[in-house]
Amino acid sequence: MGTPFLKADWRYIAIASFAIDPAVLRPLVPFGTELDSHAGRDFVSVAGFLCRDATLFGVGVPFHRNTEELGLRFYVRRKSADGWRRGVVFVRKIVSRRTVAWTSRCLQGESCTVLPMRHSIEREEANLRVEYAWRRRAAWESLKIHAAGAPRSFIKGSIEEFIAEHGWGYSARRGGCSEYRVEHPRWSFWPAIAADFKSDVASLYGPEFVESLASPSAAAFIADGSEVAIGHRSPHAVEDPADLIANSNLPGYANPAA
Repeated sequence: MGTPFLKADWRYIAIASFAIDPAVLRPLVPFGTELDSHAGRDFVSVAGFLCRDATLFGVGVPFHRNTEELGLRFYVRRKSADGWRRGVVFVRKIVSRRTVAWTSRCLQGESCTVLPMRHSIEREEANLRVEYAWRRRAAWESLKIHAAGAPRSFIKGSIEEFIAEHGWGYSARRGGCSEYRVEHPRWSFWPAIAADFKSDVASLYGPEFVESLASPSAAAFIADGSEVAIGHRSPHAVEDPADLIANSNLPGYANPAA
């Protein structure tokens, strides 16, 4: 990856994933990538975590010792010279600091909103409860996950591994996509026994996501996290844009051809 532009410690990564009609996601797929499915189904995930001790280009970021982040993402892959690269695309991120929003928008090309945020982490014997909350329109919205038992390794081929092990980030750019590497050791996780996502989805993400995010989660867990290194964003052009069906309402996005 070379020298990363961002390093941070990501902890208590709470993820709730939901099955979704791929037709909802196709207009958001960046040129040069395609939807990545698991067992014939496509998913979106609401993922929140604590970001600690962030450094940008090797310099500590003031007032960012312990901040919350949350995002709605889906899963894509891109064919490269070294094989398929599996990554995520963010529909929107929510952060509590303007510097983090600037990094996401300018250095990663992602949609990002700054809102007041808070979190709660409760550990009692074998139970772990994690909550990430954000305030919009004078009301608090939240993602809550209750997990139990000992942390475990991801099972190869499981939906939890699919959700956790996408090591690239993608965003749209005119005529192609941007790509960045996300490196970290394999995490352990606590399986959820309950997950609760409360938000005005239509106004936050769009009415097309309401049905999916109102359904029971297909998988939910809390990952322990680790230090994470994020590489510089690099552009990738599409060799033959005629192979893709452009969405004129979203420049830089496309539907994969059937």
